[in-house]
Amino acid sequence: MISDDELYRLAIFLGSIAMLLIILYHFLEINSVEEPATDSKGKVTTGQAEVKAASIGR
Repeated sequence: MISDDELYRLAIFLGSIAMLLIILYHFLEINSVEEPATDSKGKVTTGQAEVKAASIGR
């Protein structure tokens, strides 16, 4: 059977690892480089420029 002290140490260890992984994930997500999206023909699409162009034409 697992003792209270072992359970306490395990909870602290796993909680610490979880927090470090969350911090690492956010660091990597913030510093990631977004690549432009391409359509099926290989044309680069920006999304925002197309939305603006469509709304200006109205």
